[in-house]
Order: sequence, then C-alpha cells, then structure tokens
Amino acid sequence: MLTAQDDLIGHQLPTTFDHVGNSDPSWMERLWYTGHPKSGDVIFDIGLGYHPNRNVMDAFAGVTIGTTQHNFRASRRLRPNPLETTVGPLKIEVVEGLRRHRLSLAPNESGLSFEIEFLGTMNAHEEEPHFRRRNGRVTEHMARGQQLGAYRGWLEVDGKRRAVEPQGWLGQRDHSWGIRAEMRTDEAHPPVTFYPPFFYAWTTVQFANRGLHVFFKERAPGEFIYLSGEEVTPIGTKPNPARRMSGVSHDVQWANDPHGQTVESAVFDVSLDDGSRHTMNIRTLPARYFLKAGLYGGLNGWFQGDDKGKGVHVEHECWNLEDPATRKLARTLADHVIEVRIGDEVGYGIMEYGVGTGYAKYEQVQQHPPI
Repeated sequence: MLTAQDDLIGHQLPTTFDHVGNSDPSWMERLWYTGHPKSGDVIFDIGLGYHPNRNVMDAFAGVTIGTTQHNFRASRRLRPNPLETTVGPLKIEVVEGLRRHRLSLAPNESGLSFEIEFLGTMNAHEEEPHFRRRNGRVTEHMARGQQLGAYRGWLEVDGKRRAVEPQGWLGQRDHSWGIRAEMRTDEAHPPVTFYPPFFYAWTTVQFANRGLHVFFKERAPGEFIYLSGEEVTPIGTKPNPARRMSGVSHDVQWANDPHGQTVESAVFDVSLDDGSRHTMNIRTLPARYFLKAGLYGGLNGWFQGDDKGKGVHVEHECWNLEDPATRKLARTLADHVIEVRIGDEVGYGIMEYGVGTGYAKYEQVQQHPPI
C-alpha cells in the first residue's frame, strides 16, 4: 500500500515501502535505545519492532531504579499504518538521521511516561554482517548499526519526575534490519532454542573524545564465531577504517549472585587493525534492565512479532529484582551499566553478556541460564 514514505527517494524494490525483499516471517526491523546517568543507579530501555511479514508492530519501554524494574509493552497490527512508529502511547521519531531522535511515552496505567531526545555525539558504528545458514536454510541475514550519544528531557515513574540532562545522561542506540535468528527462552511455552556452548559480550563505552564498540561470540576461548567492533570519534569527524577491531581476549570476574549470571568486573584486551591495543578495565554499576520484559526470548507466551489481535494490546508490571522467582523469569540477558577505564580515561556504557553450559571457562556461573 502507498504511504507518505513512497514519496521519498530510496526504493530498493518495484513495490511500496511497506514490503521487504522476501516473505520470511523472521524478517524484522528493530529500533533500540538505552540511557543512564554516569552514577549508574538508573537505566531506561526503549525498543520498537517492525514485522512486515507478520503484520505486527510491537514496542516496549522500562526503567530500573534501585532493585525495581518498571515494564511497559504494547502491540498493534501494522496495517493500515505500516510505517507509523507509534504503538499506543509510545512513539519514536527520527527528527534528524544519525543526530537526533525523539522518544515519548504518554501517561498510561503503568505509571511510566517520558519525553526524551537522543542526541548523537559519536560517529555511528556499522557492525560486521550477520549471516547464518542451518541445514540449508538462511536463519540470520541482518545488518545492524549503533551510535553513542546523550539524552535530554524528562522521565516520570509513579508521579516522580526526573530531569534528563545531556551533561550527565549518556547512552547508546541501535537499528537492525533483516532476517533475525529466533530466540525462545520462555520455558513455560516450548519449544526452547538450543544453544551449543558459547560466551558472548556486547559492550559500548563513551569517553570524552572517543567511544568503543566491542562485540564477540565464542564457542570456546579464542574460537570466535562472530567479531565486530570499532573505535569511533566525535560526530562529523572522518572515520578511520584502521580503527576496526581485529581481536579481543577477556578475563571476567563474576559476582556472588545466587539468582543468575552477574558480571562484577572484567578486563578486555582489544586489538585494532592498525596494531594498537586497548586494555579495558570494566566495573559494573548497580543499574541493570532485564530484556525479557521487552519480549526478548518471549515472556509468558508472548513473543516478539506475535499478533495480539485488533486494537492496541498493552501489558505492564513492576519486578522486584531481589525476588528469586522474578530473577528466574528474567534470566540473564540484560543491559548492565558499566564504568570503563583505559589508562587515565574514564568512560561509561553498557554491557550485555552470557555464558552457556559447556563453555571451557567461567564454569562457576553455568548453572544459570545464559540468555
């Protein structure tokens, strides 16, 4: 169907913008944002999923303050408004590409609302391509980019409004599109995705005049199945292709957490294509947003891209992260605020991580689910 976007240049197919190049139901496009003050005591996460072959758009938002995680989720059928990035009270607007995005959640029954702008501070990082084939079928063929930035605006939880100032609130966003590998971790609604042994870490950090993106997946220590990263410089400067990441080694110290996998500190030794190296001394800060609340892996039988019927379907709840049953439900996949030191430089960002059963390191946490 024709939409306003069809008046713009940029068509890649002899059809309208609400169609993609294949009919795989796993094709999706995702917008994702997270932000936090440098103190690392609060984190918010916001995301939107566009599922053109399932006729669905879904979204989530949430904030963790102390040991409480506040969650909001919504879903609608895509058409007749396929390219309007609004799901119920949640709206995402790209005001200026690679520079300024507006995120809003109108007052609703969850008690969470906000008016926030993402302001790009660093050049965007384009990840290495994601491609996977299993038993002859393409199960992943996806592009993704990230950008570091700052936030401004306000965030309100249960009637208490917090100012979000760009001097103190940093963050990152990403945008991915293509066929995405299915991830099912909702054990109450099988089947559950099987994972061979692995360790992965997805890490971003922002310093005063540069940033780092580090993403790797290993089957065994030093045996990479995916590697992507880059040192980025302030927005508008010329990128240096020799500052792409060529390798990384790691030593992780795990917290004494009886309820799940929690990194306490880590050292990443990162190599770049020009031969330079960075030793990242990582310390996790208190705030952590568990992405199960955004339907990553599925929650209580609701998976990303599911058709929830006519109208707007909304759910919300608050999680007590000290409750063992909640932590069992939330599992490990989370955005965890970090402080990073490289020499005298101090920066802030987030880290996602997990280690699977059978990986030949970090056995002390493998009794907990990795994702």
